[in-house]
Amino acid sequence: MRQPHEESPLNPLPPVVMLLALAVVGVEFALQLGKYGLIGGPDAVGWRVGLMLRFGVIGQVFDAMWLTGQWPLEQLARLVVYPFIHGSFTHAIFAVVFILALGNMVSRVFSPLAVLAVFFGSSLVAGAVYAAALNTPLALIGAFPGAYGLIGAFSFLLWVQLAATGGPQSQAFTLIAFLMGIQLLFGLIFGGGLDWVADLVGFVAGFGLSFLVSPGGWARVMNKLRQR
Repeated sequence: MRQPHEESPLNPLPPVVMLLALAVVGVEFALQLGKYGLIGGPDAVGWRVGLMLRFGVIGQVFDAMWLTGQWPLEQLARLVVYPFIHGSFTHAIFAVVFILALGNMVSRVFSPLAVLAVFFGSSLVAGAVYAAALNTPLALIGAFPGAYGLIGAFSFLLWVQLAATGGPQSQAFTLIAFLMGIQLLFGLIFGGGLDWVADLVGFVAGFGLSFLVSPGGWARVMNKLRQR
């Protein structure tokens, strides 16, 4: 057994979190190599746009499926693939930072399968709402809805802890309030699309899914609340 002074100051990242981050990094790395002509030949310059059109969540595509009543799997796959496609190198890096930071904290309590359920479940719900409720031609891409789902799971853990200790449960939502405020401010100053709606939906979905996939689930939450 390690003595306290021998403990590493850095906790190793859970494999499931590393897997999600590496998936984002791998796609972006390939796109960067193609952009600079290192792989793929001349056509590689357009890979990013091609992936956005092929796998981004586009409202018109889902409207067409709704009208025809046909739901081909290759189109529904957009809802689980779009988190790994980003608009730029910077977009991808910020997404990776969010995944690593929030995923690491959530993974301390949630099982690997629960972390994946929150990330992909939040991405799927956010993508579906974005496609169904928003009238925008812009494709939804990027891991932020899933990352905001992890923020929702983290907020859930804080909420349960505060409920058990008698603390103000509203503090559990400080992080999401701050992030959404910053996002809306930047949108007002610099303009932008409706991605923030998908991020907010991702947060709500992640918080809601945590009732089902957290250790002990809903019963544990109710026990904590009864102990107040």
